[in-house]
Amino acid sequence: MDRAGRRLGLYVGQKATDAAAIAPELVTAEAEPEADARALSALVDWCVRFSPAVAADGPDGLFMDISGVAHLWGGEAELLADFQSRLSANGLAFRIAIADTPGAAWALAHYGQDGAIARPGQQIGLLAPLPPAALRLEPETAAQIDRLGLKVLAQLFDIPRAPLARRFGIETLTRLDQALGRSKEALIFHRAPTPWFARLAFAEPISAPEDMARVAFDVGAALCARLEKEGQGARRFELCFHRVDGQVAPLQVGLALAARDPTRIAKLFAPKIETIDPGFGVEVVTLEAGEVEALSGRQARLDSLLEAGSAEGLAPLIDRLTNRLGEDRVWKARPVESHVPEQSVVPGAALGPSVAGWDPERPRPFRLFRRPEPLEAVTALMPDDPPRQFRWRGQLHRVRRAEGPERIGQEWWRGAIEDVRTDHIRDYYRVEDEAGARFWLFRAGTYTPGTQAKWWLHGLFA
Repeated sequence: MDRAGRRLGLYVGQKATDAAAIAPELVTAEAEPEADARALSALVDWCVRFSPAVAADGPDGLFMDISGVAHLWGGEAELLADFQSRLSANGLAFRIAIADTPGAAWALAHYGQDGAIARPGQQIGLLAPLPPAALRLEPETAAQIDRLGLKVLAQLFDIPRAPLARRFGIETLTRLDQALGRSKEALIFHRAPTPWFARLAFAEPISAPEDMARVAFDVGAALCARLEKEGQGARRFELCFHRVDGQVAPLQVGLALAARDPTRIAKLFAPKIETIDPGFGVEVVTLEAGEVEALSGRQARLDSLLEAGSAEGLAPLIDRLTNRLGEDRVWKARPVESHVPEQSVVPGAALGPSVAGWDPERPRPFRLFRRPEPLEAVTALMPDDPPRQFRWRGQLHRVRRAEGPERIGQEWWRGAIEDVRTDHIRDYYRVEDEAGARFWLFRAGTYTPGTQAKWWLHGLFA
């Protein structure tokens, strides 16, 4: 609950109808705890720039241990100011406090003055005027303490420990000791994922292409050994040659399938190494893996050579072509849900998972012409019969078999119904000529007596 809500008389746990009666302009939204947890985890990762020890405090908070790092900003106040400015720049609402213990910091951030800094030995004075709920007690315990007239923590400080534990439970005593630093509190600090990275340094700089190719394999072997130990593979690798003059020459390769074979990776880098200018020599080489994913061992099958994703099959060839020609030059057509033929196919990963195609009862060509090509000398009975013959690119084709029509119109849901035009309607046919070639052609528009129909060829079946 933020300040604006509290000023209106709203509180956590209140019924939505009661809240709407108090604030008619109240806008409600469904809670998304999973999305909140992901956002908090991302914020914890981001906070590593301020401290290596950051712990999430769900659902909406975090602890950050700044012991030994505040001097890098010039002091705790300067660190706090930088932290606040960065959070504000990202549009986040927040309350922050610094104290000797996690319990005291939590209490001051939630119930004290925003931005408070408790100097060593002075936190008891800042905690004294706060309510008992600042100790992170269970709601029932906090409510019981409040009913007994104990409104501030200073009153709890004066109660002997034994009666306090008997009346309100050992948890109250534990939270009080944690806030005052009398007992330690264990936090689970988030550990950022270790980057998949390997580095080799040389006693003497190298510059010969064969030496650079050899160290590319060596650093790849070191990184791939770690990937294999963790049961992982990678789809992207970046190899960097660090020259003695401080310049860095990076190279990137991509794989169609995740892998961890240093020989295969080194072969992909080999033709690109020839383009590197070593300058006065290379003293360090680094290799970083990206798009790392689990890669379990797969038992070879008798028909593994027929499997598109097998390492002995297409994957090495796809990798070589992709890294030589570019990722946008090697792809496989993927069907998508669209009635419009021009929008029903998109480029996809060359060795990606299989995707269900169109209705097998109404097949379509995977590759369509960039633009439909006009047909001449078309003979067909109207209104719905397929063509008996047609001329395409100067050659006459006599139709032996035909299926259709399949009527495809413009997608009316993308515009007003009155904008749907009859000349955007196509009647498609699948035809086969006497030579066995198969075509996908269509008649444009609806049949109109006395009007010459226009026929177009849109694609060929393999």
